[in-house]
Amino acid sequence: MDMDDVLRRLAAVGPFFSVPYGAEPPGPGFRPLAELYGERLGPYVEEVGRRIRSGPGRVAASTAQFGIASRLWSLGLGCAALSGRLPDLDPGRVWWRLPGAGSLELWLPEPAADLPADALGESVLGNLARLDAALRERYGVSGQVLRGNAASGLVGALRVLLDRVPAEEGAAAAELAGGLLADGGALAGTGSFVHEPGLGVAFVRRSCCLYYRVPGGGLCGDCVLRTR
Repeated sequence: MDMDDVLRRLAAVGPFFSVPYGAEPPGPGFRPLAELYGERLGPYVEEVGRRIRSGPGRVAASTAQFGIASRLWSLGLGCAALSGRLPDLDPGRVWWRLPGAGSLELWLPEPAADLPADALGESVLGNLARLDAALRERYGVSGQVLRGNAASGLVGALRVLLDRVPAEEGAAAAELAGGLLADGGALAGTGSFVHEPGLGVAFVRRSCCLYYRVPGGGLCGDCVLRTR
């Protein structure tokens, strides 16, 4: 299965997994993620802060990173589960735009099954490393919060895949995600799985994404503050 076919199948999982691809962008305004992680980061965080009414500080910065991480995990984990391969997710090869309404959109100009499934963590977390460094420096967001956001985004993508893809592919996604979250994995220590009566197994992170500080935000379902 070539990457075009994989991306078409992945789009059927849901809108958060849908990534346009090909030589021509699906509309104006797309730029490489590498630019977002540089000179465009300030305006982007400011716009996120405006939309969630938090202002352009740590809360907006954390929310912005969580959104990007979630999109990258959806793309990477989805491709790996469906095909055993994933596209190169280097920030120079994945493009983005923020539409006037709605969340961040991605576009892959040259999708190719460049990497094996076991490169998932290195690929996504390598992409996020530059963003995380900038957010720590400019906004003072802690590394623990950013790693927790990455873990939460991974689990969120896994939940959707388990619900919407065949069992064999869901099992592949669970194995990949579980390896990253387990002891010795790249996201070890970011959270744990617990059994909640009536709800089944749930992931509880060990940090807070700060979204409770958004007006009307409340606590996320996996928030560490729910257990205190």
